[in-house]
Amino acid sequence: MQSTKAFWIFGLVGLLGFVRWVHGDGNPLMVPLTVIQSASSKGAVCLDGSAPAYHFSPGYGSGINNWIIDLEGGGWCNNRRTCDFRKTTRHGSSKYMERQIAFNGILSNKPEDNPDFYNWNRARIRYCDGASFASEGYDQASGLYFRGQRIWSAAMEEMMSKGMGSANQVLLSGCSAGGLATILHCDQFRALFPGNTKVKCLADAGLFLDATDVSGGQTIRSFFQGVVDMLGVAKNLPGTCTSRMDATSCFFPENLVGNVQTPIFLLNAAYDVWQIQESLAPGKADPSSAWKYCRLNYTTCTPGQIQFLQGFRNKMVTVVQGVSGSGKNGVFLNSCFAHCQSGLQDTWFSNNSPTLGNKAIAKSVGDWYFDRAEVKAIDCAYPCDNTCHHVVI
Repeated sequence: MQSTKAFWIFGLVGLLGFVRWVHGDGNPLMVPLTVIQSASSKGAVCLDGSAPAYHFSPGYGSGINNWIIDLEGGGWCNNRRTCDFRKTTRHGSSKYMERQIAFNGILSNKPEDNPDFYNWNRARIRYCDGASFASEGYDQASGLYFRGQRIWSAAMEEMMSKGMGSANQVLLSGCSAGGLATILHCDQFRALFPGNTKVKCLADAGLFLDATDVSGGQTIRSFFQGVVDMLGVAKNLPGTCTSRMDATSCFFPENLVGNVQTPIFLLNAAYDVWQIQESLAPGKADPSSAWKYCRLNYTTCTPGQIQFLQGFRNKMVTVVQGVSGSGKNGVFLNSCFAHCQSGLQDTWFSNNSPTLGNKAIAKSVGDWYFDRAEVKAIDCAYPCDNTCHHVVI
């Protein structure tokens, strides 16, 4: 049965911010921006050379010694032109970041909206390097700084100085490019803490597949190769992968998650709308415009186009099944046309949020984190799920 719950959005840019504005909890906690001024002396700077930043809300009560670190997402840049533009935005410079943001979903401070993590110390690390916190280099011709790995280190030092080092329980999370960053940095995060600290990771909408586009080309592989080459990512990729594969392949999560030793939860929409639009059916791969409407609105897809998308979903299912084979890991793969579900109140935990096995995403993540139950939830293929909040552009 097809869901009638859909977000009708005009343009993918700013999609998540728009949805948070429309579907927020009505009175979210607004958290100010903190710039890590000391990071600049370590070369840990955004694309334009400005200092990195974060938002932090302290924990209280039973959560005072527990921490969530959320890595912001927001795409990537893959050449001098796109990185040069990016440095004039909030994803490339702290000069353009919002002075305060709403903490919704997994970062909410309300027990009715975030039952398991509402009173934890919660921080969102802003994303401004263009390579999922994994870049290293400097482009002298354009004055672009690629210092994502240093930003990661500086942000973690900042959190440790605020008390995270003595935490009892911690969770690293991130959505989209932040979800990929979570996979890349999960074991590094674990290494920050003593063995008796409970450490787990949640990657939301971070499962970017090395997929063939509608023309038979490799749009996303070509794009990621530019990210890896231009921004000096190779040196910061896990040796467990680069010892057997090329660096670009090691920027794809499907080649990384199997080697992550820290418990990790994969939260993803099987029909990820970002990947449909930018990887599977971008304009350059569709010169006849056969996918012009389907790529933006799943209800306009032909049976043949749905069949192509089912093939994409099947590949994603194969990847997550490999990860879920380990008892320590968790999976929530719903058959929705969506992208990022942990930071939106509507999809994280609400009266009509998406469910699998009658469990909302927040309950599923909580059950997995606190070892209340195993969570290996893989949805049946579209259109069987009537709890989805589909995104329609």
